[in-house]
Amino acid sequence: MLYVGVTNDLQSRIEQHKANRGNREIFAGRYYCYKLLFFERYTYVQHAIEREKELKLMKRDDKLQLIKAENPNLMFLAGVTGSCPQDPFRMTNWEQVF
Repeated sequence: MLYVGVTNDLQSRIEQHKANRGNREIFAGRYYCYKLLFFERYTYVQHAIEREKELKLMKRDDKLQLIKAENPNLMFLAGVTGSCPQDPFRMTNWEQVF
């Protein structure tokens, strides 16, 4: 499962997803979406939303190809988000579920 979403606070979003692990009423909880593999930064939220829609239409193999171009070993990007400016950027994040 690959999760695509938009947030202006990537670290908080990951923490929210972790806190909801196993909660079957929430998509991210049901599928354990909390491991970050890839993200893109956007200055304007509308651009991030447009990109999110584009990514959600992509096939899984195409998404993996995009991720592997930046992260060839599919390493979880733990701790990377702490150095990312939170404002005014909007970020599209991808998380791996297993």
